Amino acid sequence: MSLHLDNVSVAVPDGADRRVLLAAVDLAVGPGEVVAITGASGSGKSTLVAIAGLLRAPDSGRVRIADVDATDLKDRQRVRLRRDRVGIVYQAANLLPALTAREQVAIVAHLSGRKGADGAARATELLTRMGLAGRLDARPAELSGGERQRVAIARALMNDPRVILADEPTAALDPELGEQVMQLLVDESHRLGAATVVVTHDPDHASRADRRLQLHRGTIGEVAAR
Repeated sequence: MSLHLDNVSVAVPDGADRRVLLAAVDLAVGPGEVVAITGASGSGKSTLVAIAGLLRAPDSGRVRIADVDATDLKDRQRVRLRRDRVGIVYQAANLLPALTAREQVAIVAHLSGRKGADGAARATELLTRMGLAGRLDARPAELSGGERQRVAIARALMNDPRVILADEPTAALDPELGEQVMQLLVDESHRLGAATVVVTHDPDHASRADRRLQLHRGTIGEVAAR
């Protein structure tokens, strides 16, 4: 499995008590598999993404990314593993205002120590595949919402991740653009053989995934398989 969460639990202080966000969650996503996760606000979806993306450590349980047990890694090792093996897409594209679309993507290669020319070529290739060949030198203010989100997807794919995590990537888009973005994520996951988790509130978008799960009060269960 490219992504494996084993008996993961997370709780936070809530007055005199503790509120459970994730309760002994098990999740295994194989290479090239797309799993959609739905659930009400506060059900633990974003917490699950943060745990899977090594942005937060669980209170208990283990996390494995691409055959590497990340649970007991030191902070620097976790950062390196996340940088090299995990691509994350959020609801907001979070692009840097001063950089062009190509620079937004190429900077990932720079941070990973890859040469500038190689990074620029790879960025151009990815953006072209996203349908943005004519927008390489456009800055975020010159891009539509759908275009900005496609740049964010290209950025997440820059290091050929083994795991792709998308937290409500279509929530800020109109239905047509949202479907396009969801389909791009599905297509790229299958092409790369990456284990992909997409958190979404939209049942139509969730239906495009290979498998649907639902989080309810910190527990996870299967909804339907396609």
